[in-house]
Amino acid sequence: MGSLSVALRVSMIKATNYINGELVDAESGARLEVFEPATGSVFAHAPDSDERDVNAAVEAAKAAFPAWSKTPAEERSHLLLRIAELIERNLEELAELESRNTGKPISLARQVDIPRAVSNFRFFATAILHTRDEMHRTEGKNAAINYTLRLPIGACGCISPWNLPLYLFSWKIAPALAAGNTVVGKPSEVTPLTAHRLAELCIEAGLPPGVLNIVHGTGPKVGAAIVAHPDVCAISFTGGTATGEAIARTAGPMFKKLSLELGGKNPNILFADAEYDEALRSAIFAAFTNQGEICLCGSRILVERSIASRFTDDFVAQTKAMMKIGDPMDEATNFGAIVSKQHYDKIMSYFEIARGEGGAIRCGGGAVPSDELPERCRDGWFIQPTVITGLSPRCRANQEEIFGPVVTITPFDTDDDAIEMANCTKYGLSSTLWTTNLARAHRVAERIESGTVWINCWLLRDLRVPFGGMKHSGVGREGGEEALRFFTEAKNVCVKM
Repeated sequence: MGSLSVALRVSMIKATNYINGELVDAESGARLEVFEPATGSVFAHAPDSDERDVNAAVEAAKAAFPAWSKTPAEERSHLLLRIAELIERNLEELAELESRNTGKPISLARQVDIPRAVSNFRFFATAILHTRDEMHRTEGKNAAINYTLRLPIGACGCISPWNLPLYLFSWKIAPALAAGNTVVGKPSEVTPLTAHRLAELCIEAGLPPGVLNIVHGTGPKVGAAIVAHPDVCAISFTGGTATGEAIARTAGPMFKKLSLELGGKNPNILFADAEYDEALRSAIFAAFTNQGEICLCGSRILVERSIASRFTDDFVAQTKAMMKIGDPMDEATNFGAIVSKQHYDKIMSYFEIARGEGGAIRCGGGAVPSDELPERCRDGWFIQPTVITGLSPRCRANQEEIFGPVVTITPFDTDDDAIEMANCTKYGLSSTLWTTNLARAHRVAERIESGTVWINCWLLRDLRVPFGGMKHSGVGREGGEEALRFFTEAKNVCVKM
């Protein structure tokens, strides 16, 4: 480990709000404890903000909007590219912060989380240089030309979750800023540290005051205040379905634009003709990457009955062999700690639920024994990768989002059986199919109720494509042109010839 790691381990980190270009404490002076999941101990503090801080941030965003919205796209692009450059330059520091704050392996933060934040800023910084306005020519007696302007909408609220903190925060604020809006952002109070560091980098990049504001604090005090504020024009939220419902109840009657990326209970369907070894290996990573704390994880594996027994045995054996549990700061670790004690307790409760529903725990099913962990991590929140069989498709363990390192394996007999099982939950975020039969792949993909269907791959992302869920997995789409459309308002101008 470098000198930064040593400093991070011994220093108490203090995060601050970022309002009107300045780093400030909460108006109340109150602070929240921030825990390191791998040790179970406090290693940082963040502002415990409230409505007063949100009001100040919204006022700053409103004041900055006229000038920022009229800033040429090339200038906005230059600033966003500068932020991307600074994130990339500080990648190692940000990866260490992300790993310590979330419990994820540092290798994952270094290879995925922080590079993706860089890509988010770069993608939207360049996308705004290649937008085009629509034009329609009306012929006949009343000949006219209609052209459509897409204009920024104002101060936008961007609320992001704890599992991919900088990755998903930047996924929201980058298109909002690129389109000419100002932002009041709220990162999760559980994982606020890379958002705080982003604020420092925005100051270094020369982002004008008030263009981006970051308010730390809890959902009930800060998130709710952002959603309810009459001067916040749009809300982009990623998180749990219950919270999304609450946001919609508040924002809907206020006619705010809403983008809600919510929960998932994603099926991973393996047909007998699949490329077996590749499907097996991918299914393990789809189940347990980031300790299963990704909304796109394949937590329900559906396997054609003729290969189900073999696949289950191999899956259990390979899970034990491939998942290296340990200190997230260790380069060899690929399976870290659960993000919080509250979430740890929630996941643990599902083991008894599954057993009560008749499930057989094939591996895992509990906490990692402390004597199997490094001394530094013996009070941390570590749960074993868990595989459960023998459950009904409609039991709680197969219907409710556990959001942890818990996967179920269920056999099916026909294509129709697989599709019915895949669609039998209230969620519809993503799904994965493994088959070498191209006709079957297209046929099944069309019938599965999910916003994304991966065929013979998992988590292969192109930032240009629309991303979001069906049913209780959300409203609207993010990514590419969809994101820029969300953060703008269409205005048609009709000119009579």
